[in-house]
Amino acid sequence: MNTPVIGVLALQGDVREHLIALAAADAVARPVRRPEELAEIDGLVIPGGESTTISKLAVLFGVMEPLRTRVRDGLPVYGTCAGMIMLADKILDPRSGQETIGGIDMIVRRNAFGRQNESFEAAVDVQGVEGGPVEGVFIRAPWVESVGAEAEVLAEHGGHIVAVRQGNALATSFHPELTGDHRVHGLFVDMVRANRTATSL
Repeated sequence: MNTPVIGVLALQGDVREHLIALAAADAVARPVRRPEELAEIDGLVIPGGESTTISKLAVLFGVMEPLRTRVRDGLPVYGTCAGMIMLADKILDPRSGQETIGGIDMIVRRNAFGRQNESFEAAVDVQGVEGGPVEGVFIRAPWVESVGAEAEVLAEHGGHIVAVRQGNALATSFHPELTGDHRVHGLFVDMVRANRTATSL
């Protein structure tokens, strides 16, 4: 049985919710904090939280460079909210010293949908996810200002790009792990399975 092992970067943010969602989508889910743990996974989720904090902790724990290398080499990766910012090749308004992993040719604007008290939920049609719109939870969410030729826009809300895929990298500005609807995680698990099959041939 092709059950992928998917890690959740457990430095900061809603790690537990992603572990639950991945398990519900038929993956073996485990937290990842150290470089050696990256070698034991077939895919990785970068959760929401505070992108500047995640960036600094990734450097502190020694996982930033190994992550960049594995993503560049094709590790399937999915980022939500702050995780989307971490997967952007460029941030429009970075904090001082803020770094990203990269992997998606996009420019992201931090906190674009407003502050914490302006958080909201909205139905979002996501290309590749069957069964109607998903409920998107937007909490201090970014949006994508622009994408390069290699990136595919999967969803928009209010005229702004909120879901993108490029190869084995997937990113949403909203939090599907907070809704109990695991279809976006299912899409990612399918991406990881396909990559496992392709690399084992």
